[in-house]
Amino acid sequence: MPKMKTKSSAKKRFKVTGSGKIKRKHAYKSHILTKKSKKRKLALTHAALVHPADEKSVKEQLRII
Repeated sequence: MPKMKTKSSAKKRFKVTGSGKIKRKHAYKSHILTKKSKKRKLALTHAALVHPADEKSVKEQLRII
């Protein structure tokens, strides 16, 4: 039986940290930036971690489990 492929969309959006947590980027940073404050845009620049409730789903898509 062939190997299971990872979901390409998930592969592009998530990275696994050394401790096994999953990093993600913030949404709302691609367009219509003029009305957003500098503080808000700067906060959206930094990476965040995937919420524990969603971790299982993302790991299945990445075929980590």
